[in-house]
Amino acid sequence: MSHTPHELAEEFPGSVDLIHRLKVEDAHFLKLSDQYHEINRAIHRAETLVEPVSEDHEVELRRKRLALKDEIARLLKDAVV
Repeated sequence: MSHTPHELAEEFPGSVDLIHRLKVEDAHFLKLSDQYHEINRAIHRAETLVEPVSEDHEVELRRKRLALKDEIARLLKDAVV
């Protein structure tokens, strides 16, 4: 499988250590991270036609990924402050 863009480490390159710490210390963050990873992989499979989906479904997956990314960004910001 080719490289999957939009991994959390790529989306938040300055927060890699914090992401790891929160995954270990915060069950809610871990759940969000796992959901993000699962949806991101589904989008990649759809984009590469490994598992084709309808355009509407792909758009919905992208919306979910964006909402998760926004929530993760908020948690990262709150953890720094």
